[in-house]
Amino acid sequence: KSMETADPAADSSPKLAAAEHRDVVASEKNLCVKAAKEHNIPKDLNKVLENKVMETALDLCYVKLSVLEMSCLGDADSEGIVSKSVSSHSDLIPGVYEGGLKIWECTFDLLQYFSEAEIDFTNRTVLDLGCGAGLLGIVALRGEAARVHFQDYNSTVIDEITLPNVVANCTSEGRRMGSGKDSKASKPPSKRPRKAEGSPDVLHRCRFFSGEWSQFSQHLLNSNKPCSKYDIILTSETIYNPDYYSALHDTLAQLLDRNGHVYLASKVHYFGVGGGTYLFEKFIEEKNVFTTSMVKTIDQGLQRCIMEIAFKNSC
Repeated sequence: KSMETADPAADSSPKLAAAEHRDVVASEKNLCVKAAKEHNIPKDLNKVLENKVMETALDLCYVKLSVLEMSCLGDADSEGIVSKSVSSHSDLIPGVYEGGLKIWECTFDLLQYFSEAEIDFTNRTVLDLGCGAGLLGIVALRGEAARVHFQDYNSTVIDEITLPNVVANCTSEGRRMGSGKDSKASKPPSKRPRKAEGSPDVLHRCRFFSGEWSQFSQHLLNSNKPCSKYDIILTSETIYNPDYYSALHDTLAQLLDRNGHVYLASKVHYFGVGGGTYLFEKFIEEKNVFTTSMVKTIDQGLQRCIMEIAFKNSC
């Protein structure tokens, strides 16, 4: 992911410059602490898919971003992330927009790995962390997961991307929930907005959340709704910024079941941002809470990896 930065203005007073720098750092930190909330699933599913045009890849439906950029205005984008992303030509605005509108290539790497490694989601509790389009969680639903939660930093992403994608893949008009064995199949983009027919039971297995990771984990742990920890946590392209490693590590430590597994897909290095696979692996090693193993490496284009993470001394 790319991050645009501006050089601080030159100032004749070093003390004033230092004070301004501290203010900027404090401001950025405050921006990153976005309160968490749970998003309700509307009773009228047609409202969720209203004016949405869908594309299809790997037998999964997902909202066509170019159409969303033209139609997502006003209340539909209360955070203003669509307009800000378009106007700044950036897929990442730290503390404001964290890339959830776009489907990143490592997501498809992880989807392919599910099939190759025959990951079993049956009756498992699953978290799609930093979900964006939610394709990882949708495949877990297809695999008969007992419960799947979706989390993204931005509420607009949940309302305008994730939830519509889950609905489109869970209704009679969208992709029927199946084994997903024909994952390589691909069909042309839909030429019309999707409509939802029926109220599939699979949606009762889903919950949707937005907010910063530490806020999300606290919201979940303090919720009145009982919630066991997750057997499987799926996350893709979430280790691009080293500043977020502590929050991500703590979230995994707090929400993963003692015998659970994390599957993390990432580029080896994110140019311009500084994060990457080896840096995060070293961070985990220093914390001494988890063990890690590289289960797949992809050398096409920028080198990418899939990492499996589990608690030390787990069964």
